[in-house]
Amino acid sequence: MVNTLSHLGIGLLLAHAMGFRGKKRLALVLLSIVPDLDYFSYSLFTLISGSVSHEARNQLFFLMGHREFTHSIFFAFIIALLIWLRTKDRTFTFGGFLAVFLHDFLDYTTNAKMRPFYPFSTDESALRAIYPFDPVINIIPLLPLFIVAAEYIKNRGRWTIKSKRSKDAWNIKGEGLWNPENRSKWSIKNRDNWNRKLKALNVFHKFINRKEGKFYASFIIVLLIWTTMFPVAKIFLTDRISRSEGVEISYNDTYPISVGKFLAVYPASENSYRLFEVSYWSGVEKSFYVDKVTVTGDVRDASDYAERAGKLYNNSVPQAIDYPVYSVSEKDGYVTVILSDARNPYVKNWPYFDTVYRFVFDRESGEYEAYESHYGREEKKLDRNYFE
Repeated sequence: MVNTLSHLGIGLLLAHAMGFRGKKRLALVLLSIVPDLDYFSYSLFTLISGSVSHEARNQLFFLMGHREFTHSIFFAFIIALLIWLRTKDRTFTFGGFLAVFLHDFLDYTTNAKMRPFYPFSTDESALRAIYPFDPVINIIPLLPLFIVAAEYIKNRGRWTIKSKRSKDAWNIKGEGLWNPENRSKWSIKNRDNWNRKLKALNVFHKFINRKEGKFYASFIIVLLIWTTMFPVAKIFLTDRISRSEGVEISYNDTYPISVGKFLAVYPASENSYRLFEVSYWSGVEKSFYVDKVTVTGDVRDASDYAERAGKLYNNSVPQAIDYPVYSVSEKDGYVTVILSDARNPYVKNWPYFDTVYRFVFDRESGEYEAYESHYGREEKKLDRNYFE
């Protein structure tokens, strides 16, 4: 999960690095957030999903869900094709493709599963190697936005050029509290301090303007190195843990829990999972077990109800829960099964598997009702076509 402003910054970095100006630069910046327009399509999906069949609902989700079709490689090629048909400009077409592709790639390296090869495959995957609030991928893309904002303010005349020694030096000129000539509110020292800072900023702008392409290209190189280093390091760490445990740990299902740390898990037995907190710098720091099924009270056939809840969930989309755990209880002839992910209690800050399902089965009739809560929000009742 990379914030929208950072995606805009990536588009601006790319536009500067490729030497685009004017409308083409603006177009590339806007293209960098086109994949996130699926927020609107997903809102429409939630309105109509209850009135269609189960099969139709699943297919509509693949097309309209957040981080689904618009976050696929195929979508990036469609955007590139449309640009080519409109402009016949190879360089701009390639830039448009990169703007969409880099958006998808940065999301893919963080935490949410995607279907990168849809519609050719509905399999989900994610690198999940970089913490979604990682400062490098969230802050570096913001720098060009700040630079452009400062340039805009300068060109608008908020800071006017007024110096005998240098035509390029900036000087504050304003009214009221911001007027350095107002001796009752601003001292000569304050004015001189501001002018020194603004002069330094002006020198910085001149440097950027001279080295614009290289300057912004270096930002992109840093981001590419950073977003490559962690996935590669995780390959070696996951492989080492797998060999030491004598099992195969899914790379795809590991999850970043902080900057430089991730959570790994595998089924230790028929009844439990084993979880690891792993640091990129020091390896395994902690491990513990989690039971797959817990039963409160005396519930006959508890495992059968847990299995039924699991089968219903497996028919739904999205498949956010990779390591299901079940809590089973019974009251007044109704069996309640709470389904969640084994990792959920050990990850903070919006994990993408923290959805909790609550199934209530009528023991006598066999009918059920299902409820969902997401990100700790109030639970909602689910339509029957969600599962069947």
